[in-house]
Amino acid sequence: MSATLEALRREFGGDIIEPGAAAYEAARSSILVSGSPAVVLRPKDVADVRAGVRFATRAGLPLSVRGGGHAFAGFGTNDGGVVIDLSNLATVEIVDPERHRVRIGGGATWGQVAAVLAPRGLAISSGDTKSVGVGGLTLSGGIGWKVRKYGLALDNVTEAEVVTAGGDVVRASALEHPDLFWAIRGGGGNFGIVTAFEFTAHPTTDVFHGRITFPAAEVPGVLRGWADHLRTAPEELSSIVSFANPFAGGPEAPIEIHVVFDGDDERLAAQALDPIRRLGTVLEDDVALTPYADTLVDGVTPPPGIQLVTRSAFADRAAVPAVLDILAEVGASQRPPFIAVRSVGGAVSRVPADATAYAHRAAELMFATTVAGPAPVIDAARPGLEGIWRRLAPHTSGAYANFLASATEEDVAAIYPAPTYQRLAAVKRRYDPANLFAGNHNVRPQ
Repeated sequence: MSATLEALRREFGGDIIEPGAAAYEAARSSILVSGSPAVVLRPKDVADVRAGVRFATRAGLPLSVRGGGHAFAGFGTNDGGVVIDLSNLATVEIVDPERHRVRIGGGATWGQVAAVLAPRGLAISSGDTKSVGVGGLTLSGGIGWKVRKYGLALDNVTEAEVVTAGGDVVRASALEHPDLFWAIRGGGGNFGIVTAFEFTAHPTTDVFHGRITFPAAEVPGVLRGWADHLRTAPEELSSIVSFANPFAGGPEAPIEIHVVFDGDDERLAAQALDPIRRLGTVLEDDVALTPYADTLVDGVTPPPGIQLVTRSAFADRAAVPAVLDILAEVGASQRPPFIAVRSVGGAVSRVPADATAYAHRAAELMFATTVAGPAPVIDAARPGLEGIWRRLAPHTSGAYANFLASATEEDVAAIYPAPTYQRLAAVKRRYDPANLFAGNHNVRPQ
């Protein structure tokens, strides 16, 4: 590899970080997973990204692409390969103020985006964590605080600049490379490195944001009542329910309903939120008018040696009662996983099923279980987790790629139903026939 690396130095203007360098220890791992790559490249521009791709191809080494580095499965690093870290490509620019078009570098985080857009009264439907990368979240979905009103993050993408496996730069949109544009909206990082996105933002006011908590004993009724309400609530209301938090008592932890009402009208907000408050015995209610940018929280970096195992699935309307009953029972058991349930539907469901590679438009809920701890704790918990998911399997469909800690063939099949996978595989064959971009929930070339 040394000769290939020397050739790279002559054309690469960014940082080349090798083992033994002072910056290597911080650069070698993603936020959730440790790695030992042969080299970490931090390009300063698109030309550097192209050079990095060509280098990985010539060297015959595995390639990982890192945006925010939050992937549960550790896609942002590897052992013995090449990591292209996009953190220097983080410009956020409003390119068309009248149409609210925003160009965002592939290495930007949602906190950086919010910091630019908030002073201008704009927002983009995104996730809920500041340090999460725009690229990783968007390419596989993007379920956040405006999901029911404005859809997934990927639903708001109008075009993208992509470096392909051949080192070419292409623009993907509805008019140019439409097959690639379809694929990157839900197909993850399988098709190239997105060095810039163009989004359509929307005007935003402050929003009503906070949490309403109820006793653990009331989980079954609160869960069912919450789901029933979200089915008919105004689309300005998006919500997440969490319970069985191991850091707040596990099965004795309160059930927390986190809400955002997208608007600053107190009367309308009360109409949407009061039915939730009437679901049980309110222990805490801190919902207040909040700048939208402040609804995004700081990401948490686990201490060394702590692993996170997350698994997700979707439930359509018919399956919701059975899924919630199982989750409520699991949450009350000894040593339950942390459980979170997110509302979708609304604007997500109005997009035609074949319009993007995100295949779960009919889902009403997305839910996930998470176990955290050192390796022995994780190993001890696996049989119980497998039992939980066997019970859930008859009532669920699919999986949300952004909340998966593994990348098995079963995971890929859950993320991409057969017709979607087949279409993605055909696009993969055109843009990445040698499967250079395999560090993801991988779609193999057809």
